[in-house]
Amino acid sequence: MSDRLLIGLDVDGTLISEDETATPAVLEQVQRLQAAGHHITLATGRSWATAQRVLEHFVLTPEYVVCSNGAVILQRDAADETGYSRAWVETFDPTEVLNAIRGHLPAGSFMVEDAAGHRRYTEGMTEWHLDNADRVPFDELTAGPVSRVVVVAPDHAEEDFLEIVHRMGLSKVSYAVGWSNWLDIAPDGISKATALERVRTWLGIDRDRVFVAGDGRNDIDMFGWALGGGGTAVAMGQAPDEVKVAAGEVTGSIDEDGLAAVLIRL
Repeated sequence: MSDRLLIGLDVDGTLISEDETATPAVLEQVQRLQAAGHHITLATGRSWATAQRVLEHFVLTPEYVVCSNGAVILQRDAADETGYSRAWVETFDPTEVLNAIRGHLPAGSFMVEDAAGHRRYTEGMTEWHLDNADRVPFDELTAGPVSRVVVVAPDHAEEDFLEIVHRMGLSKVSYAVGWSNWLDIAPDGISKATALERVRTWLGIDRDRVFVAGDGRNDIDMFGWALGGGGTAVAMGQAPDEVKVAAGEVTGSIDEDGLAAVLIRL
C-alpha cells in the first residue's frame, strides 16, 4: 500500500467561491500537496465539462477525478485532447424518476447527461454550463440511459424544496439536494464515496490515509466513508448543520480560507 494521502475535495464552496475564484492561500496549499506526491483530486457534483477548468486553474494533474457525484470517474490519458478519458461511468434509465419528479415539480427545469458527457435539457436551465448540450422537449430526456439527472426549482424556498424532495420518496436512485434548490440524481447506490473508494483501491492507498472536505449534502456519504476507514472528514464553516454533524471536524468558511487552514496541517 502507498504512504501517500488520497485527498478528495469538493469544488463549489470548498475549493472555490460562488464567483469561481480561489484564494492564493488555497492555491498554494493544493499545489504544495501535489508537489509532495499526494493524490489530491476533485470529488464534485460537477460534470467533467466544468470540473476540467477547475483542474486547470489549480494546475492539478491527478490520476483520477470524481465527477457527477460519483457516477463518472476520469483517468489521466495523454491520448485524449482534454488530457483525461472516462475510466468508469454508471448509468440508469431516468424515465421513472423524471416522470415522478415532474408530477411534484411541474414548473421545474430538467437536464440529463449521458455516458459520453452529452447533455439534454429543458427550458429554464439558464444558470448551467451548456456546452455539448441540446435543448429538447421533456419527453426526449428519456431517450437513453444517463449518468445523472438534474432538476432546478428556483421558485421554491429551500425548506419547501426539501419537503417536496422527501415527499417524493425516491427509490432506485441516489440523490442530493444542492444549496441553490437543485436536485442531483445518480444511479442507485452511487455517490462521491463509492467513486473515491474505487479510486483508493486503484491507487493502493490505505483507508486511514484518506482526507476529504466539503460543504454540501452530497458530501455526507463521503464524510462517512472517510471516517469509517479511520480517515479525516472536514466540513466548511458555511455548511448546513446536518453536513457539519456528519463530519469529524469543522473548519472556517470559504470566505475565511477554511480549506487552507486544514490543508496546511497535512
